[in-house]
Amino acid sequence: MELAAYEILKRPIVTEKSTRLQEGNQYVFEVDRKANKPQIKSAVEQAFSVKVASVNVMQMPGKARRAGRRLVRPRPWKKAVVTLREGSITFFEGM
Repeated sequence: MELAAYEILKRPIVTEKSTRLQEGNQYVFEVDRKANKPQIKSAVEQAFSVKVASVNVMQMPGKARRAGRRLVRPRPWKKAVVTLREGSITFFEGM
């Protein structure tokens, strides 16, 4: 089953570290757990019209949270760090 670009890339991750990585042409996304590196690469190239040099993928565990007396563990998720060969990605316009 082939996933579309908007199904693979869920959201950009905007943190202090990911903002610092953007200076080196690296961008961080939350991606679908079933997506692999070639699918992520083609989704970023298709969605943002850029050339991707490499993709690094990490499985992120769900962190335990308190819900009253119980500990609730959300689902694990997948994070991708995409290094661009050329071009750049703008997430927010006018800020």
